[in-house]
Amino acid sequence: MTVWDDVVGQPRTVAELSAAAQDADALVAAAATAPAGAGSPPTAGSRMTHAWLFTGPPGSGRATAARAFAAALQCTSPDRALGAAPGCGFCDGCHTTLIGTHADVESLRTDLLSIGVKETRDLVRRANLSPAGGRWQVILMEDADRLTEGAANVLLKAIEEPAPRTVWLLCAPSVEDALPTIRSRCRLLTLRTPSVEAVADVLTRRDGVDPALAAQVARATQGHIGRARRLAADETARSRRATVLRLPLRVADIGGCLRAAQELVDAATEDAKAVADEVDGKETEEMRAALGAAAGAGSRMPRGTAGVMKELADRQKRRSTRTQRDTLDLALTDLAGFYRDVLTLQLGRSPAHVANAEALEGIRQIATTSRPEHTLRRIEAVLACRTALDRNVAPLLAVEAMTLSLRAG
Repeated sequence: MTVWDDVVGQPRTVAELSAAAQDADALVAAAATAPAGAGSPPTAGSRMTHAWLFTGPPGSGRATAARAFAAALQCTSPDRALGAAPGCGFCDGCHTTLIGTHADVESLRTDLLSIGVKETRDLVRRANLSPAGGRWQVILMEDADRLTEGAANVLLKAIEEPAPRTVWLLCAPSVEDALPTIRSRCRLLTLRTPSVEAVADVLTRRDGVDPALAAQVARATQGHIGRARRLAADETARSRRATVLRLPLRVADIGGCLRAAQELVDAATEDAKAVADEVDGKETEEMRAALGAAAGAGSRMPRGTAGVMKELADRQKRRSTRTQRDTLDLALTDLAGFYRDVLTLQLGRSPAHVANAEALEGIRQIATTSRPEHTLRRIEAVLACRTALDRNVAPLLAVEAMTLSLRAG
């Protein structure tokens, strides 16, 4: 098993990254044998560069591809001397990179709404260090689209003046999510959504999922491997998704619209609360202990620590807000998929082309009682709700406006 086995349905991307890793390995080997003071080996014509931008729709596996590339850069397999490509998946360099413990691979994935200047400066300082293992210092930023303007400017300077053995791996949904000045200094890799068949095969072969269930969740998520894996493993997630797919049948009157909206927002709030209950208490207690407070929630905090605790509480609040938004966004994505299936039947395609086969009866009911133009307006209402949530509109207000629009058609 190589590091590329988890990069599903991206043969061109794997080929390009594998070639770059081979050139990077040759550069390291040349530097190791060069006389002292000879400087860096020449890089003319090399397929390796110091900054990469991985783009692709949600579920395409851009972060997975970036981490696989990081592992290949740190590969120490002895088979490389015999002509094998870096990225064996078994050596210490590959293994520690993939599980997130390699000393020369720093990964940033935020659970907040944005990445600020402070976090970015910490990465820049790390990027200026020499690699402890003598190969590459790799900085992997999974949510580069969440950089604030100030943070993006800090990152730009680091990419403009890179350290000799540092590689930046940035991940974003699209090229437009990165500043033009940043993307112009990166090598662009665009991933595509994996096929339904490829996702189902991985779930069956790698995760041991029943083939019928694997095919169902892969089709339902339209190739989003992360969501497909979650649906296959979590019965509660499948149940919640089924509830969302019944929502179009419950908006026959204004009362039904308001109740459906309230339940959707309540479910997202419960998800955020579950994450908070699991993480916040432990995080707070660890911070109190680090600041020297006595054990127990009622004990007094040392003088001068109130600001630190307030900063922690604010961060936890922002994390809860993002969790709620992400949960709502998943529900809205499923809802848009339902109406896409409705439009599929209205345009004369067979039920075999429906992604949400488990909701076929409801899809047929909506398809036969409305026209394609109604369905298009309903899809627009779902997309408008996602935009409103992204602009910090109150969740309940945005979802109520959407359900009323779904009723009007």
